[in-house]
Amino acid sequence: MTVTRYRKRPVEIEAIQWDGTADGATRIIDWILSHGSTATYTCSNPERCAEHDGDTPHSIAMRTLEGTMRADLGDWIIREPFPTDDRKFYPCKPDIFAATYEPVSEETCGPECSEMHTETGRCEIARNR
Repeated sequence: MTVTRYRKRPVEIEAIQWDGTADGATRIIDWILSHGSTATYTCSNPERCAEHDGDTPHSIAMRTLEGTMRADLGDWIIREPFPTDDRKFYPCKPDIFAATYEPVSEETCGPECSEMHTETGRCEIARNR
């Protein structure tokens, strides 16, 4: 038995960065709900929020395998590429996201597939290459 080196396979993900607004949270929560998971828009200090017209920081809470996790302003919400019942979405800090992911470009997909994306956004042509 010997130690062998392995490289992690590239995986495409779907993600959106939260802009911190209620409208942005609504779009994200609707996306999460449409995939059978749950999320809530919460205020860090509801009393202050009510007294000061919502100027208190808010977050999006989602259930993950590790428990309930919170996405704050600027965080990315990632749709798990291999979802389980307990983990379909999870938050990621911007610096970690930038170091880990890059956008999927037309070079990756190819110009011939511009109309061939499935409803999940995955390119069927690039995936089958």
